[in-house]
Amino acid sequence: MAEPGANPEDKAPGFSSRASAPGRLSLDVLVSYSLPSVGFGFTGLLFVIYLMKFSTDVLLIAPGVIGTLFALSRLWDAISDPLVGYLSDRTHSRLGRRRSWMLAAALPVAVGIWMLWSPPPSLTGVGVVVWMAIALFVYETASTAFFIPYGALGVELTPLYHERTRLFGYRHVISALGLVMGLGAYSFIDQAGDPREAARLMASVGACLVAAFCLYSAWRLPERREYQGRGSSGILRSVSDVLRNPHARRLLIVYFIDSFGAASIGMLVPYVTEYVLNRPDLAAPIILIYFIPQFLFTPLWIRLSKKFGKKVLWLSSMWVSVFGFAALFFIDDGNNPLIWLVPPILGFAGGCAPIVAPSIKADIIDYDEYRTGERKEGAYLAAWNFIRKSAGAVTAFIVGWMLQELDFRPNMEQSEGTKVALRTLFSLIPAVCFAVGALIFSGFEFNEAEHRAVRRAIEEGGDRRE
Repeated sequence: MAEPGANPEDKAPGFSSRASAPGRLSLDVLVSYSLPSVGFGFTGLLFVIYLMKFSTDVLLIAPGVIGTLFALSRLWDAISDPLVGYLSDRTHSRLGRRRSWMLAAALPVAVGIWMLWSPPPSLTGVGVVVWMAIALFVYETASTAFFIPYGALGVELTPLYHERTRLFGYRHVISALGLVMGLGAYSFIDQAGDPREAARLMASVGACLVAAFCLYSAWRLPERREYQGRGSSGILRSVSDVLRNPHARRLLIVYFIDSFGAASIGMLVPYVTEYVLNRPDLAAPIILIYFIPQFLFTPLWIRLSKKFGKKVLWLSSMWVSVFGFAALFFIDDGNNPLIWLVPPILGFAGGCAPIVAPSIKADIIDYDEYRTGERKEGAYLAAWNFIRKSAGAVTAFIVGWMLQELDFRPNMEQSEGTKVALRTLFSLIPAVCFAVGALIFSGFEFNEAEHRAVRRAIEEGGDRRE
């Protein structure tokens, strides 16, 4: 029985009854928050790297059609993402406004993952296209219902400027386990005599991992009771507040460009290695040497962030990516030494964004609380989630229709025009995007001193500005 005067929510598993903001996060919280990234690293790598090629080369769906399906799924995200963000911010539940969503979405997202890789062999033509459309709808809807509250909960776990970088650094390192498993699953499918059956098997394993780790994380993580009911009073106002935040607007533009570059190298590696380099066996090694430095240098990024600041660090990594992607254009055969030199450099630079960007995002959400007096992590994560997925969809749409217009033929030798187009999509377009992103991000102005002043004003209940 609850003590007299106690709120029964205080007794709920995972609820924190502390009114004061938490400080340094425990190892248990760091690991519990990071575990879902293992399952999503496994399935997400397959999604980014191989789903497009699986659809064109195995399911024999026209490139333009599957690219369009990805794009259409983003139109649905334009509705579902802000809706979930708003509802998550406004949810009242004994289990918490974030954890209740995470628990409810864990199994549906696993079903969506399985469906993406398991269309019945009897389906062909329009039938398999319809199946993939439904699978994308189930997966995207369920993943939105999990990822937005999950990301929002990460923002709420600590208000400390550098502790947030540490949290997302831990998540990035732990996700390496899932990515390595995903790379092994990709190699298994690619070399299997029956890739459809191999894909179904790997999807089953990945779906189980996602469900198990998501449920465990949702059950173990603490959540601050006093944040319930502090979301925006209306969904349009919620979206408007995000767009009115000058720091958020700039960051969302930059994050879209960064995500587009990352999606490009992931999605096109199997095409470039098979149809440009004529060495499909190089796909897994290239991906591996790209990922190793991403995670190996995570402790360095965390330390450098404290010394030089988040902005300087991320901006520097963008310029390294510009020159790295440009260099990829000159890889035109399987014997070029740049194959082994450029991906590790890109991986080193690419390891900065997954650590620093979410930490900066958490800081600008505090700025929103300073301006409005509300906690709208869900609304901000909705915008973040939509941008991330839209970047991948734009990549798939462009790649799909360019391949179709250039007469791409799966499992055959390609024309020189198609090869040049693949190299351009793989290198020059991401290089230009990162350059534009770096120029835009150079004007970002919310630093550690300003964040400290905002936190002080929030905790003291001082006047807010518009």
